[in-house]
Amino acid sequence: MYHLLLSAPREYHIIMENPFFLFVHSLLRYGVLLLVAWAGIVHLRGYLLQRPILNGDRALAIAAMVVCHIQLVIGLILYISNFEIYKNMNGEVGRFWKMEHLGTMVIAIILVTVGRMMSKRAKEERIKQRHIAIFYLIALVLILWAIPWPYTAIGHGRGWL
Repeated sequence: MYHLLLSAPREYHIIMENPFFLFVHSLLRYGVLLLVAWAGIVHLRGYLLQRPILNGDRALAIAAMVVCHIQLVIGLILYISNFEIYKNMNGEVGRFWKMEHLGTMVIAIILVTVGRMMSKRAKEERIKQRHIAIFYLIALVLILWAIPWPYTAIGHGRGWL
């Protein structure tokens, strides 16, 4: 896959040349990762130790969900504004951007939202924490997998921001 990126036409490398949205989207990924991981771990710890949910824990879960939705909106703006370039992509690079990255991130954000909503509707504290811990940590794994990290073939040359 590494050779595909290096031999790809120039437009693949400038796919997201909207500097503001690209920077915000790239920077916000660290906020998403931090908040989703933190909320998932805090609620897993609360579940395992059978502790009640504190207001800060609840606020953390909500903040993680909000940041995920903001990230999704920015990602969709980038996708729509560069749709012609995406449409012309083929092979592994095209599959990654058109299906794997977009689809996995949408699924991960749906999991975060469902986890938060199920937690909100649950009656018992342990069940509330279990829902957030499970859904957020599964979403975290999906997000980590779908990010085009600089050390991967797809993310090669993209940088950490």
